[in-house]
Amino acid sequence: MGKPAFSAVSKESLSESVYRQLADKILRGELPAGEPLPAERELSEALGVNRGAVREAIKRLQQARLVAVRQGGNSVVLDYRAEGGLELLPSLLVNRQGQLDTAVVRSIMAMRSALAPDIAATAVKGGAALADELDALLARMRGDAGNLKALQDHALAFWQRLVEHGGNIAFRLAFNSMTRTYTQVWDALTPVLQAEFRDLDNLGAIAAAVRRGDADAAWRHGRLHVEIGRSALDQALDAMEGRQRLQ
Repeated sequence: MGKPAFSAVSKESLSESVYRQLADKILRGELPAGEPLPAERELSEALGVNRGAVREAIKRLQQARLVAVRQGGNSVVLDYRAEGGLELLPSLLVNRQGQLDTAVVRSIMAMRSALAPDIAATAVKGGAALADELDALLARMRGDAGNLKALQDHALAFWQRLVEHGGNIAFRLAFNSMTRTYTQVWDALTPVLQAEFRDLDNLGAIAAAVRRGDADAAWRHGRLHVEIGRSALDQALDAMEGRQRLQ
């Protein structure tokens, strides 16, 4: 494999620009796992930035488990699939061709479908106080029934309340990562997921289950709710993949 070509970066937030370019090349396989990262001096010259910006970017790559510094100070590219965390998901949404990576989107939705019911079930410990908050959000959703963007905002807030009150830090951090990824394609998903945003029946049932402490019912209606969105997105992705095959 030939050496990857680098582009001069913007002089604004140099280390951030360097980090993003290097991370992208690692995630796309242009800098393969197991290979040494180019030396600081080489990167500095190729990117047109000072070595301090390169050094700071490499530190961030280490923190993201994209590279490891070996004995002697040389950095080696890691296999992000074996070493990385959920924080990498937003960077994986777009493939080398600049298109939405449908496999990544499906993976995220599968994780969402797996986590959401448990998030709803653990939230029952929030009791009447949480149920009051959820009912208030549902009232806003009914009032904004004709405003799809507002419904999207309210639906996200509903799930944020559930995960905050559930007390499970692993669920909360996973939810944060999924939310950051989701917001990358927020506008594109608005029309696709509209049936889920309008599903006040299952959201109302979750709120009622929280009020009476019924974890099983909360889990069941949480699952029913997110599967509405997953089914709609699967259909949209099938159509997108069909168009891509014809190009």
